[in-house]
Amino acid sequence: MDDFAADPSHPRYESLLKRHLLENAAERGMLAGSALIAHGRGEAYDYLIGEKTIESAMIASKYALSKLKNTSRAVISVNGNTAALAGVDLMKLASLLRCPIEVNIFYRTPERMSVLLKHLEAIKQEYDLDVEILGATPDARIPGLEGPRAKCCHAGIFSSDVILVPLEDGDRCEALVAMGKTVIVVDLNPLSRSAKMGSITIVDEITRVAKNLVTMFGNNEEVLQFDNSENLRNTLNYINESLTEMSNSID
Repeated sequence: MDDFAADPSHPRYESLLKRHLLENAAERGMLAGSALIAHGRGEAYDYLIGEKTIESAMIASKYALSKLKNTSRAVISVNGNTAALAGVDLMKLASLLRCPIEVNIFYRTPERMSVLLKHLEAIKQEYDLDVEILGATPDARIPGLEGPRAKCCHAGIFSSDVILVPLEDGDRCEALVAMGKTVIVVDLNPLSRSAKMGSITIVDEITRVAKNLVTMFGNNEEVLQFDNSENLRNTLNYINESLTEMSNSID
């Protein structure tokens, strides 16, 4: 991060840092052409929740973590944006869970896959983590999908019963749910198809989610009951109340 010159006291520091990480990732070939557009769209929704983890997101995160911890067949799926922004904490989470991480991207090219796999391998070596990194040689397909996005690894996504899929495509989320999997979605847009199709939707920014999951891992506190539709309604209510307050504050 030596080339990142923003002052930590800047009110937009965290946002600028994430943009910088994605710019570097794009230069390295980790991202698809539309990745920066997708991030900008997510930032717009993050403003609506105050760029913080709200109560409904924390409840969803706790429930998601309990599901991940109480299965022997968990997997974390990452794409370019996820790897660039939260690769370290997601690798730490995978190590704690003793589950694999699978690189699974919508626009798959040998070059992008190679850079992403090397990025995660470097994290693994730097932090001395015991994590199996999958994705180099997909040997299974997600039923109901066509083309490259159906490819996955049998030892990872295909055989999992609980899967954490940050920033997931709506169609693939639906297909994974149809396979009988518990699909944990991280999406800042509570109205997206992925958010509505997921088993557990965490409406929060991925770096905050990843840090929260790692931080909470050793806690015994669990959420025993969870309704995803109610969770999304609570999130929308929070946004609506926040917008009303902002509107009332304008002279």
